[in-house]
Amino acid sequence: MTEAVSRPTLEAVAARAGVSRATVSRVVNGGDGVREPLAERVRQAVEELGYVPNQAARSLVTKRHDAVAVVIAEPEARVFADPFFALQLRGISKELTAHDNQLVLLLTEGRADHARVARYLAGGHVDGALVFSLHLDDPLPGLIRKAGVPTVFGGRPDWSDGGPGPVYVDSDNRGGAREAVRHLVGLGRTRIAHITGALDQTSAVDRLDGYRDVMGDADPRLVVESDFTPGGGERAMRELLDRCPDVDAVFAANDLTALGALRVLREHGRRVPDDVAVIGFDDVLPVAEQAEPPLTTVRQDIEEMGRLMARLLLRGRVGDTPGAAPAEASGSAPAEASGAGVVLPTTLIRRASA
Repeated sequence: MTEAVSRPTLEAVAARAGVSRATVSRVVNGGDGVREPLAERVRQAVEELGYVPNQAARSLVTKRHDAVAVVIAEPEARVFADPFFALQLRGISKELTAHDNQLVLLLTEGRADHARVARYLAGGHVDGALVFSLHLDDPLPGLIRKAGVPTVFGGRPDWSDGGPGPVYVDSDNRGGAREAVRHLVGLGRTRIAHITGALDQTSAVDRLDGYRDVMGDADPRLVVESDFTPGGGERAMRELLDRCPDVDAVFAANDLTALGALRVLREHGRRVPDDVAVIGFDDVLPVAEQAEPPLTTVRQDIEEMGRLMARLLLRGRVGDTPGAAPAEASGSAPAEASGAGVVLPTTLIRRASA
């Protein structure tokens, strides 16, 4: 066993700096009204003593917890198997860390978890929430609104309660899909199929709409619904080959779906891209670059989406107008602002599959 080491107190810092306890409290909690020479003496004493503020006591003063909940409306198995979520979490974590905030990860295995998440958010443990991968009938937005927690959503919301629109960050899913399908048309492909994502999510609906923008009245048998997973891509590709054996191109709703489609095409002796060209969506590099052949795909800046979600939440919180953060991006790529949302651009990345 190790002996507990006594932590330096506010009183010890005050004695070292030669100021009052109240002055130390104002400095360490970011308050105003302390002359700079005194504030510098306090900061020096804090460093010399290794003083660490008590977070619970600090929260009573600042009314902040310096913690943000990240709510992913997916089961644990999906979150840790899909590199999309790792990239988005990395972007969020980088931004929160830069502002000395903690990330609290909350996952929902099923509907029973929604009430638990809502209770936690309403309990005053965090300053705000970042919520993504919502499904169309998900009760979480309503529960979070009742909890009164400042929130930024990942992905275009599909609801409206008549009040101010929710703040969200998304990619140009429809425009990216159009660019992918136009590329396939430009290659001379005429039987272009689409394997969708889960159509209870707006990203999948937008990508399907982008496909239809280009293909118009294409054979409806060329569209097969899937679920953003490799297994779903395999099932959908088999169904496509049964329905339309003359298919000569596939636009998949994401890279993992495309990976599943490539496996089935190999099994059936279809050469990619000679017989069937394949395009994905996301540009998740471990998947896209290591696919066989390397995958042509639509790149969205997933990490930047996470950073921007956190940035908008923190900016709204600092300005004491949560939910009303300005719709702008400070990343390298320009963003299209729409109401309370930010839509980041996408880019077609050409590799060997199409």
